[in-house]
Amino acid sequence: MENHNYKNEGQFQRKMTSRHLFMLSLGGVIGTGLFLSSGYTIAQAGPFGAILSYLVGAIVVYLVMLSLGELAVAMPVTGSFHTYATKFISLGTGFTVAWLYWICWTVALGTEFLGAAMLMQRWFPSVPAWIFAAFFALVIFGINALSVRSFSEAESFFSSIKVIAIFVFIILGRGAMFGLVSFDGHHEAIMFKHLTANGLFPNGGIAIVSVMLAVNYAFSGTELIGIAAGETDNPKEAVPRAIKTTIGRLVIFFVLTIVVLASLLPMKEAGVSSAPFVDVFDKMGIPFAADIMNFVILTAILSAGNSGLYASSRMLWSLANEGMLNKKLVKINKHGVPMTALLISMAGAVLSLFSSIYAADTVYLALVSIAGFAVVVVWLSIPMAQINFRKQWNLEHSDDELDYKTPFNPILPYITIVLLAISVLGIAWDSSQRAGLYFGIPFMIFCYLYHYLRFKKW
Repeated sequence: MENHNYKNEGQFQRKMTSRHLFMLSLGGVIGTGLFLSSGYTIAQAGPFGAILSYLVGAIVVYLVMLSLGELAVAMPVTGSFHTYATKFISLGTGFTVAWLYWICWTVALGTEFLGAAMLMQRWFPSVPAWIFAAFFALVIFGINALSVRSFSEAESFFSSIKVIAIFVFIILGRGAMFGLVSFDGHHEAIMFKHLTANGLFPNGGIAIVSVMLAVNYAFSGTELIGIAAGETDNPKEAVPRAIKTTIGRLVIFFVLTIVVLASLLPMKEAGVSSAPFVDVFDKMGIPFAADIMNFVILTAILSAGNSGLYASSRMLWSLANEGMLNKKLVKINKHGVPMTALLISMAGAVLSLFSSIYAADTVYLALVSIAGFAVVVVWLSIPMAQINFRKQWNLEHSDDELDYKTPFNPILPYITIVLLAISVLGIAWDSSQRAGLYFGIPFMIFCYLYHYLRFKKW
């Protein structure tokens, strides 16, 4: 299915294979949030609470993917959840969802270019950070500008490195837990003693709710399956296959990793560490542990940047395709790339990068707060759109005609909505994330008002 509303403006090329979509979905769940934010989650919710929060987060993401799967298979379009929200919720909601998602990724892009540069300074301390940031920005832009095939091949490469690193970490970590691998100079069976050393919930049960925003943000990227469906050669087979393996991937890569991390590092130690994975490898006596993890995290950052530029450019294109932005952004070149949308998204990332340096406490704080809040709001729109889609579908068709169905409809989508709403409310209990509400809600209101004043429709 194509959703181009303008003729003679070029076509996307369905050159992503099932393998590409599988690797995209695989790598999408292993982002910088896992490597860099896991210590924060353990410190806030406690070791056991962190495991529980990631397990709940995995279930929520899986439920969201079930709704997205039905929509993406029935309508494999590049606009994905923006298009679904526009058609099945309201025009204003689609407009708001698209801008929230675009800001989410462009802010992340700016942060990732700077983060990658800072990691490189570990090896090249005399080289200014801006040189590395500019280099990585050009590399990521070049990969996306070539073709969707080059994007998907690069993402497959990045994903394979991350997957291998996590597998090695889990295997060696389990060995250290059972005393088979030396840890901190001893072959002692640590087992799970750190998990409950401070009680199950040292900061109270509400701490689990308060960290759910950070957990959901760590899981962001799984929804890329929906966007990529519009450029996949066989979405009816590839999308359900990727969706079905989501829960397994989340449990293996996130929950088991957090179990190992929380079991090996005491709560206080994990909370103050900016690199808990490096700490674990160091304690195992693995040579060049810091350098190895530096490379893996650099790969994760470049992967996130690669996916982020792809997603943000397609979201801008979708806004223009729905008549919500200038028609010039609809143009797709002969390589199947919406170049104008790609350039504007890269410009947004560069502005985000500059704001992080020159306006860290004002503009950048607002952007980061909106970005964290945006993930949950975008996810919320997916089950809401799916419920309305199924209602419209059943007016002329039966459920059996759907190639992929959300099970237990509409009960599961409603449960998904409630769980996501709870995670949004949980932000209020965490002072470090409360700005997400202060900036996110007014931004949503602004988007709705602008859309109404501009198009006279909600």
